[in-house]
Amino acid sequence: MPFLPTNKAELQALGISELDVILISGDAYIDHPSFGVPLLGRLLEAAGYSVGIISQPDCNKEADFLALGRPRLFFGISSGNMDSMVNHYTAQRKKRNNDAYSPDGQSGMRPDRAVIIYTNIIRRLFKGTPVIIGGIEASLRRIAHYDFWQDKVRNSILADSKAHLLIYGMAEKPILQVAEACAAGIDISELTDIPSTVCFVKKPEGLMLPDADLCSDKLTFHKMNRLFYENAQTTALYQKSGGRYIKHNPPAMPLSTKEMDSIYRLPFMRAPHPRYAGHEIPAWLQIRQSITSHRGCYGGCNFCAIAIHQGRKIQSRSAESILSEARKLPGVITDLGGPSANMYASKCKLDYPDTCKRRSCLFPNICPNLNFDHDVQLRLLDAVAALPKVRHVFVASGIRHDIALANPRYISAIAQKYTGGRLKLAPEHSSDAVLKLMGKPSIKHFESFSKEYFAEVKKAGIKRQIIPYLIIGHPGTTSQDALHLKNWLKQNRLKVEQVQEFTPTPMTISTCMYYTRLDFELGTAIHVPSGGEIRKQKELILGKAQKPRPRRPRNIRA
Repeated sequence: MPFLPTNKAELQALGISELDVILISGDAYIDHPSFGVPLLGRLLEAAGYSVGIISQPDCNKEADFLALGRPRLFFGISSGNMDSMVNHYTAQRKKRNNDAYSPDGQSGMRPDRAVIIYTNIIRRLFKGTPVIIGGIEASLRRIAHYDFWQDKVRNSILADSKAHLLIYGMAEKPILQVAEACAAGIDISELTDIPSTVCFVKKPEGLMLPDADLCSDKLTFHKMNRLFYENAQTTALYQKSGGRYIKHNPPAMPLSTKEMDSIYRLPFMRAPHPRYAGHEIPAWLQIRQSITSHRGCYGGCNFCAIAIHQGRKIQSRSAESILSEARKLPGVITDLGGPSANMYASKCKLDYPDTCKRRSCLFPNICPNLNFDHDVQLRLLDAVAALPKVRHVFVASGIRHDIALANPRYISAIAQKYTGGRLKLAPEHSSDAVLKLMGKPSIKHFESFSKEYFAEVKKAGIKRQIIPYLIIGHPGTTSQDALHLKNWLKQNRLKVEQVQEFTPTPMTISTCMYYTRLDFELGTAIHVPSGGEIRKQKELILGKAQKPRPRRPRNIRA
């Protein structure tokens, strides 16, 4: 199968005069299921629609947006696999020098706030054609949200972009429903009840969130986020945003194993488009020998956006589907996993009933209704490793060490067979007070796992390291907490080369705490470290001071 068309010459070669759907992405076009826009393109194609992709259009060149003409049904717009502002700026709001999703890692291939910019251009050039926005940037900005880069609360991105509809989450089911409705002649303004969508409505008919205009008030913003997290999974929510009412529909049902398998059977080229010949795309180099086994995460870390986007229900592929893909990847499979590798095939015994109000199945304790079986993943890893052309298979995705403690055989296999020289784990901090605000388990779980892991390493007579992922500057962190972390690292003879500075990404609970300076659960005041404090915490943990900036000479009058 060829790549999806990207220009009129490719359309003519395929004998297509008019496309049904045109998808626009801020990423380079890599035809692989790890990239959201190509995945949805192949899904729509399999459903009988003709689809084209415009990747990384130059906002100063109208010709880039006119390359495929006007679609019969709609435009779909995404910033790509990352929020454009997270992609462009560090936690200190400094411009990044590279972009992993662009040829040769070149920065500047997409604009800031790509979804809004692309949508405005398309609406100007193609008046009357429906525009649907989606992807991670739209998902994390679907209601009123705090924007770290402007230091203010913004409207829903649906209102700011003036798109016709927003699809949040992984989008397979809703985008097919939207395409079917548009093909049947239904006006897009009438699509107000599709799960996993946010739409405009004339009047609210249910639970109201505080108006976006009022959410700059910190107490109101805290209240809005509490209402959202308590009700968004089961109830339609309404909010006045940008002078119009929006309706946030509950999420779509997760994909079944059969549906997941069908997606990974789609005819992807599993390569970058030929236009990138001679150029390397860092994100592609990182994942080309990896396999996604599942999606979703029930960890519920307060700083993480995975559950907001992918959902907390684990959606797993079958072993047969994964083995089929592994046979096409001879040599070393660099990663077989998902957001948390050892959540593969996990289920809730009660199937996540509406009565369950937990945001995390693991915090503050492991839910007794959570059914996780590490032996299922071990059998999968063993089966992949036994394939004739596979030399090694590794788990490079993160693993949850707290649930791994339930299965010593899993720890032994990870230690001796399925990780390289370095195992990356995410304790995030050592202070229990900070970990509680993060929604993470006590550091004792990390210490217990490490003890068992190194016992297995010693038994096998091999050398291994554990590299801890740490976050500094999280809301509620003080200089004493940073000192506690420094001493803990020293006591455990752990030396880290880098730490992650907390970045307030839209719609996370930690970002709500950052903006409001309130404990999300209790509503009590907490300390939020400034940028200068965060730099000092970083220097303390890494054991080195940053070079002082040279002073500018003062003008001295004679």
